Amino acid sequence: MTRTVKIPDATHPITVRPTNAHVTVRVGGTVVAETDGALSLAEASYPVVHYIPLADVDQSLLERTTTQTYCPYKGDASYYTVTVPGGGAEKDVIWTYEHPYPSVAQIAGHLAFYPDRAEITVGRP
Repeated sequence: MTRTVKIPDATHPITVRPTNAHVTVRVGGTVVAETDGALSLAEASYPVVHYIPLADVDQSLLERTTTQTYCPYKGDASYYTVTVPGGGAEKDVIWTYEHPYPSVAQIAGHLAFYPDRAEITVGRP
């Protein structure tokens, strides 16, 4: 299958910058990620997404799924389910671009969480 690749421009800008704040992510009340090294990706008119370094995520809570999606600006995304102590699970709550396109290469090795399914706190509470 041929994939359309789009380059961010003035009509669809994408910027990736250090968040410059402490970021904590909780799923079901359990801290899944905590970092001072998050990246903020701003894309067009979408809300800013915080990408967390994989090393700052509790990987023992993650299970890779078979879900995959494609973004013409970022590439192929893979997904993870988070299972918290007590057995609660949030399916496909995390996505990652393991081999993102060059325009967003900084997000390689980082994970993002759906903000409506995870509690994301930017700045110390």
